[in-house]
Amino acid sequence: MGQPPELIFVFLNKRTDKAELPEAELKKIMDGHLANINRLAKEGKLISAGPFDGGGGIFIFKSKSVEQVKEWLQTDPGVQANRWRVEVLPYFPHIGGACAVGEQYEMVTYHFVRYIPNIAKFNIQDAPRTFKKHDDYLKEIIKTGNVVTEASFGDEEGGILIMKGDLDKAVIESDPAVREGLLQLEFQKLWIAKGGLCEK
Repeated sequence: MGQPPELIFVFLNKRTDKAELPEAELKKIMDGHLANINRLAKEGKLISAGPFDGGGGIFIFKSKSVEQVKEWLQTDPGVQANRWRVEVLPYFPHIGGACAVGEQYEMVTYHFVRYIPNIAKFNIQDAPRTFKKHDDYLKEIIKTGNVVTEASFGDEEGGILIMKGDLDKAVIESDPAVREGLLQLEFQKLWIAKGGLCEK
């Protein structure tokens, strides 16, 4: 990937090892988290954001720099309190993207599939051929018309698929790169403002 990203993707991964906080303290952190989201959006830095069912969520920032986004994240009380395991990745959408929505918006829910590379000595030799099969398989899934976003995080960080409608996990699991152990899957349900992924 020679081109720098125009967008940076942030995972706020739910932590199972964090201490339980008193309700009032947690409310204060989350109120601050939401206020910070609104401020970053008004400043034109944060384009899109949404929570996962059961905790955690995503941010999509307009920036060419992972380091810059890490600085912006330090203003979030939830990040300061270490409420999530944060991953900051360059974002290259092939379908969909990140579009700002107005203050009046409707929340919608989508299926969110993350592909995590699992390259090891036993499969590295076949990786280029298998990833080509993966790309071809994704093209077939895209033809169904249910794909809202398909994107990668660069050459070594995997990618995501965001889909509307019913999700047949068996179809996703039949991907050649998943079957051959090169990609691991994570399934989530994402809530996001309608139009926030540039979907029609």
